[in-house]
Amino acid sequence: MKAKLLRRLAVLSAAAIVLLSACTFRKTQNDGDALIWGTRNGYEDFLKLADQTYPDIVLDYSPYAGPNRTSYDWAQMRGDDIPDIFITARNLDPDLAGKRLADLSGFDFTEHISSGVLDQASVDGGVYLLPVNGSVHGIYYNKTLMEEHNWAVPSDLTELEALCGQIRAAGMTPGLVGTKLNDDPFSTVFNVAKTDWLSTPEGADWEQEFLSGGAPAAGMWETAIEDVQRYIDMGMFSADLKERSNQDLIDEELGNRRAMFFTSMLDVSTTELPTGDQLGMMPYLSRDGSKNVYIYQPSAYIGISRRLTEPGNEKKLEDAVRLLSLLYSPEGQAVFSGKLKPCLLSPLDNEEIPEDTLIYDAWQAQREGRIAPVTYTGWEHVLYDMGKVFKRWLQGEEGLDGQTCISLMDALQTSYLSHPDNTDVCESTANFTLEETAALAGKALGNAAGADAAMIPVASFYKKGDLLSAGISGKLYKGMIDADIISTVSPGYDGEYAVLTMTGAQVREMAEEGFNLSGKGDAYPYVLVTKGGASLEDDQTYQVAFLTRSYTKQAGELYHARLEEGSFTDIFREWLKEQQSVSPDGNPWK
Repeated sequence: MKAKLLRRLAVLSAAAIVLLSACTFRKTQNDGDALIWGTRNGYEDFLKLADQTYPDIVLDYSPYAGPNRTSYDWAQMRGDDIPDIFITARNLDPDLAGKRLADLSGFDFTEHISSGVLDQASVDGGVYLLPVNGSVHGIYYNKTLMEEHNWAVPSDLTELEALCGQIRAAGMTPGLVGTKLNDDPFSTVFNVAKTDWLSTPEGADWEQEFLSGGAPAAGMWETAIEDVQRYIDMGMFSADLKERSNQDLIDEELGNRRAMFFTSMLDVSTTELPTGDQLGMMPYLSRDGSKNVYIYQPSAYIGISRRLTEPGNEKKLEDAVRLLSLLYSPEGQAVFSGKLKPCLLSPLDNEEIPEDTLIYDAWQAQREGRIAPVTYTGWEHVLYDMGKVFKRWLQGEEGLDGQTCISLMDALQTSYLSHPDNTDVCESTANFTLEETAALAGKALGNAAGADAAMIPVASFYKKGDLLSAGISGKLYKGMIDADIISTVSPGYDGEYAVLTMTGAQVREMAEEGFNLSGKGDAYPYVLVTKGGASLEDDQTYQVAFLTRSYTKQAGELYHARLEEGSFTDIFREWLKEQQSVSPDGNPWK
């Protein structure tokens, strides 16, 4: 499709902005017919199936290509600016989702979804975000070796202790925990807590209060920590001092019959060990066996914008429901399996799982509500450090015990919440358009570079295989801006920027042509911002700032690009701090 180059000149608080926009790739020329699909990798095969099944459904795609997809999903949610089909990796705010998304519980396709999945997805009786599918995790073991010894899979901690004694008597290590990555020790401890109080409503309330700084770990974690210590003492949670990869640990220790159990948040690619032994999986065990749980990690969640339930959007709602009906059908779920994925668990209630498969027991557990979501959302900033503490505990570091771990959990969370980088740095007084966000970014970059102008490409359309990671593809929304929000509007490439030497005529010509990332097809438009809103004289030479990789190689050579070290994210954060508040028509670049 031939690009339409439109020149637009506007003044934003004494700063001149030139925007060139290109038409998008769509299946129709009528934008109102298209459903907007939240762009995310991993859905290519499903979208092919949808196109074959419903060729009349017209889809367009959101063009986001920044480094913080999930946080941007929820920034859009807060700004009431989500795509028609909303997809996100994590359900960060179920209550907000209930305000922005349609209730899916009344649609026919939910009848085919496991009641356990629906119960976990329910918010005050409504279902707004459903897991697409997910990985299931438990404790792996050498199934063949267990059968040869006539050892039964234990059902509670007492039976496990007795079995571990027999395993040690046979000359093996009962169990290992992978410690090469800190998230494995973190998950190990938290998953044990889910066999106690963490998976209860009381635990969910504590988690939210702890993450906001309103409740300590002390006074809540003691029984769970006692259970972890019990796992350690029986030899189930022995740390791998060689810090091998999880797959190597399974192959070398379980495969060679040196250990029986292995604990890790690992998606195995095969259920057969290198020696031919078969792999099994059991749940995390509670004290009396009444709260044994598997851990469920959704690949993503999907929902439908509430806008589609409003008058005038009946056709779009019908199309959206048809898409989700296909997604939650056996045919739709099958396209996500691809190669053999032994840990992948479909949310469908009518899926048949053979008894001899790795996840058969977990499949039953899902339908009986004996499955708990993985702990990750909200813990991202302290997970690594807490995991490091638990790793040291599992490795038997002198002086480090469970009670000390509890104290360090509180200290790490307090430190995170009080760190200046984690506080608000600025306020946005209104929602920005994509072009207005790029103009603001240009002012910050141009000011830091000591330039006369800045030229920022914007992802005003979606082009498969050619996403604009070197430009601005996310908007700022009304509200407080912190480091997380800044990362949502930053480009995917960071760490340096460039200054090109150009005449005013060359600047305008380049702006009118746009940024042709791939060298073919439509060009992404540039937003041009000048210092003080000055006009650029044709024959005068100017220093023009660019984000890294946001200009062609030929342009860099022609205009003597000078690379400078410096993170745009850091530059933008410091500039926003100085501004204190920003608005689409404010914040002149003086």
